[in-house]
Amino acid sequence: MPPVIRRYEAADLDAVIGVFLRSVREVASRDYDAAQIAAWAQVDRDVWLRRRLDRPTWAALIDGLTAGFIDLQSDGHIDMLFVDPACQRRGVASALLDTVEHAARAQRLAVLDTDASITARPFFEKHGFQLVRAQVVALRGQHLTNFRMVKWLRAV
Repeated sequence: MPPVIRRYEAADLDAVIGVFLRSVREVASRDYDAAQIAAWAQVDRDVWLRRRLDRPTWAALIDGLTAGFIDLQSDGHIDMLFVDPACQRRGVASALLDTVEHAARAQRLAVLDTDASITARPFFEKHGFQLVRAQVVALRGQHLTNFRMVKWLRAV
């Protein structure tokens, strides 16, 4: 059954935080060490509350449960795309990205960009994003590699 994609609602906050934490701890841990995961897998609930509401965010639901989420900043930057480990390889990330691409085209954005983790890079490449550069981000005393990636959108 394909995921149902809908706009994020304030009541989704705890569910998307849970998806984020499980995804980082259980999936990204294949590509980052324990100290890096510990630095990354932290949440300031108030900051998350504001960020989820100050930009378009979509949730993916499977059987009524939050399976993943994505956001889109006004400049075309995708800050977050996370899928619950239990819902991996079920089309959740692809459906979320399709939703964002449709929204970006409706806003007449020419390009999407993201800072993809080592784990997420192959997914974004598969969906037409191109590598701009590798970068190292300092986070809570740790250094994490990620990749600036872009996708040029064609007019529909």
